[in-house]
Amino acid sequence: MVREVTCSEISENIREMCIEAVHFLSEDMKCALKNAVARETSPLGRQVLESLEENLEIAGKDMIPICQDTGMAVVFLEVGQDVHITGGALEDAVNEGVRRGYVEGYLRKSVVKDPIYRENTKDNTPAIIHYNIVPGDKVKITLAPKGFGSENMSRVVMLKPADGIEGVKKVILETVDAAGPNACPPMVVGVGIGGDFEKCAIMAKHALTRAAGEHSQVPYVRDLEIEMLDKINQLGIGPGGLGGTVTAFAVNIETYPTHIAGLPVAVNICCHVNRHCVREI
Repeated sequence: MVREVTCSEISENIREMCIEAVHFLSEDMKCALKNAVARETSPLGRQVLESLEENLEIAGKDMIPICQDTGMAVVFLEVGQDVHITGGALEDAVNEGVRRGYVEGYLRKSVVKDPIYRENTKDNTPAIIHYNIVPGDKVKITLAPKGFGSENMSRVVMLKPADGIEGVKKVILETVDAAGPNACPPMVVGVGIGGDFEKCAIMAKHALTRAAGEHSQVPYVRDLEIEMLDKINQLGIGPGGLGGTVTAFAVNIETYPTHIAGLPVAVNICCHVNRHCVREI
């Protein structure tokens, strides 16, 4: 049976999610930060982490954004095939929600109309939207406002199949090491392996929305996540790039089938807040 979902309902939820995500840290990231404070062995690193905790408390209490870069809105939509969207176009509804969220929430508008001429759109639209049609009659919205300090340190590398898993490890470690303090560590590292040029990048971005500390169900991927987190934390970059034992909170990896001639790898880094929230309509 077909279920109707209105564009106005989608817009209102996204409006609220934009405001929520930039003011309040998700529960998984709160837990990751708390654990990091207990785990950090560097006095300066621990001081940085405690300052981040204080910043979060002030942001929530006074309704101030966690970070001045309130990001470009990235939206993952899982639309049930038994859903009928009414009252307009789905893409327009998403962008209307983002527009209202950023304008009414007094959030920084960071989007420019053209990558070269760079005139600000003044409402943080358009969003980056990824659609997925799934079974059922629900619409699942995952919103992830992405700041560009960390986004700029991300990479896509087209490895050769012969590079294998050791080549993948090398790309991950080199990318994080090169990012250093520029990605506002401790980081969450999203990795996409397989697919093609654009698929691996989308997987890496989507991987960031998985709860920190929740591992892949694929045994070798889980092992790789654990190994990479350990090796990243041995780099010594530390909180704020000032040295320490906690350079990353989590490494989240997604994989997909690929061509016999390729091994695409994307590493999408996110800063210590890794903003994301999820709702189902």
